[in-house]
Amino acid sequence: MDLLRFFTAGNVDDGKSTLIGRLLLDSNSISTDIIEILTKQSKNTNSNTPIDLALLTDGLRAEREQGITIDVAYKYFSSTKRKYIIADTPGHAEYTRNMFTGASTCDLALILIDARLGVTEQTKRHTIIASILGIPNLVICINKMDLVEYNEIIFNLIKQDYLAFSASLNLTSVDFVPLSALLGENVVKRSEKMNWYEGQTLFEFLENIKLDDATTQNPSRFQVQYIIRPQTEELHDYRGYAGTVLSGKFSIEDEVFIYPSEQKSRIKRIEKNQQDVSNVVEGDPIILHLHDNFDISRGSTIVRSTDTPIFSDSVEALICWMDNKPFVKGQRLVLQHNSHCVKASIKEISASIDVHSTKELDAKDSIQLNEICKITLKLSSGIAYDAYKNNRKNAAFILINENTNNT
Repeated sequence: MDLLRFFTAGNVDDGKSTLIGRLLLDSNSISTDIIEILTKQSKNTNSNTPIDLALLTDGLRAEREQGITIDVAYKYFSSTKRKYIIADTPGHAEYTRNMFTGASTCDLALILIDARLGVTEQTKRHTIIASILGIPNLVICINKMDLVEYNEIIFNLIKQDYLAFSASLNLTSVDFVPLSALLGENVVKRSEKMNWYEGQTLFEFLENIKLDDATTQNPSRFQVQYIIRPQTEELHDYRGYAGTVLSGKFSIEDEVFIYPSEQKSRIKRIEKNQQDVSNVVEGDPIILHLHDNFDISRGSTIVRSTDTPIFSDSVEALICWMDNKPFVKGQRLVLQHNSHCVKASIKEISASIDVHSTKELDAKDSIQLNEICKITLKLSSGIAYDAYKNNRKNAAFILINENTNNT
């Protein structure tokens, strides 16, 4: 059973949390005791329905008092076809970093548009961020159709406006669904009030959307998390490299390169769940054994020799600054690339990205909270990485302030 990670984005009060609540409720993913608790809690809110569906995801006290989402809320559910992880991200501009965090590992974006307001600046900002992060699939949910009398003309006008704006962003896949999250129209159940719409419901989109076959399309990458050397009498010569397959696949006798030493070896043995196996794919927790005993440590990267990564101590990157304190020159940083950590410094800030237009603005000497910038990093030693558009699993990283441990 495959896993679909997706996030919701939109303006404040576009109904993101309500949509997730409706999705969970109508797909029978909420237990009866939770429904009873929500029914009681909903009496203390100004909800016009028996259950305030937003309470399912708005977990912080400040969120419930203000009726908005501040932090990223994760929900998990499954159907007979696949498993789902939902990230409900904030709509406010000042919480861009929270949205960036929630969206960074997702395969699909649900971008909500209020049918009364149409495409707004926030809609454009969220779409551009999804584009920057390389999210392969977008579903544009035109919500609150009940408040415009389920008007097909309004739906089509919003669709045209959105397509005109996003034409230059090179989005892979964009679909549109007219719905009412509050009333459950076209969320899980097909709406009789919008019989002019012949497409899939939102839940049908989630069930049927095709995910990339990462086992064949992505380059093979494995990063060592732990060296296993029991040094017992029966396992005197045992040396295993434990970790998770980041992407692609590995097989016994594959020729591999080890970074940062750039040495070559072959896979002698693969263990998974305490059993020997011949092949492993992305996401598998494994122990690799090589024919040669090289100096390999935590953070070392093992790749198939047929598809090598970029290996360099200078990295050009696009980052979103998440620290409340701005970056200033001379700040000491640590770059964490999966389990590999190296000291780093920002050598150059080449441009600041306008998230409303994707235009590159003149660079400054500092980077402010929520600002997205193009930078060049100088590292204390080389790392093995891929271009983000080719392999997100081996391209993403975080920067850590050495003094405060803030990221």
